[in-house]
Amino acid sequence: MSTIRTRRAAVLAVATVTAALVLTACGGDDSGHAAGHGTSASPTASASTAHNAQDVSFAQGMIPHHRQALEMAGLAADRASSADVKDLAARIEKAQDPEIETMSGWLKAWGEDVPAATGSAESMPGMDHGADSGMSGMPGMMGDADMAKLEKASGKAFDTMFLTMMVEHHEGAVAMAKTEKAKGAYDPATAMADDIVTGQTAEIEEMNKLLGKS
Repeated sequence: MSTIRTRRAAVLAVATVTAALVLTACGGDDSGHAAGHGTSASPTASASTAHNAQDVSFAQGMIPHHRQALEMAGLAADRASSADVKDLAARIEKAQDPEIETMSGWLKAWGEDVPAATGSAESMPGMDHGADSGMSGMPGMMGDADMAKLEKASGKAFDTMFLTMMVEHHEGAVAMAKTEKAKGAYDPATAMADDIVTGQTAEIEEMNKLLGKS
């Protein structure tokens, strides 16, 4: 009997030690997990508010780029003959006008210049105007002569010219947005760039279909 009791006591002792070790391990894992969350939250929060020179360049370039798209879209209501073109123009205005306001807010918060709404070279920091080929470094921008032709056009001629010019304009915006996605640091800016790539790529496909190119 004494031998059996001794064995039982030994088994109980081992079980007690094992249980204690398991509880200690669980407790250690839990505290380590909590600590990990605490340290990871801070960098994420700070990263979302950090910005770099690319973010500034993106906002300062995309604002006038969007403004020209709005100017082009605004002509469609009176000049376009196609209901599809008018609908597209309205959607462009609805999407891009709020983005201009958002980007202007970023630049003000960063203490950077917000491009003026005059369309002049002076209003676009870091941008160099060509005589009639849009702005250097800003793909897809229309020159003054192109805009003048669009303003004088109407009916089906306007539809074709508008769609052709807007495809090029959108392609430029997509290129700028892809650069922001690759090099930008400010989370809201890279998120907007992603939306621009997705939205305007879809509109390019839509416009090419209206032009009979796809």
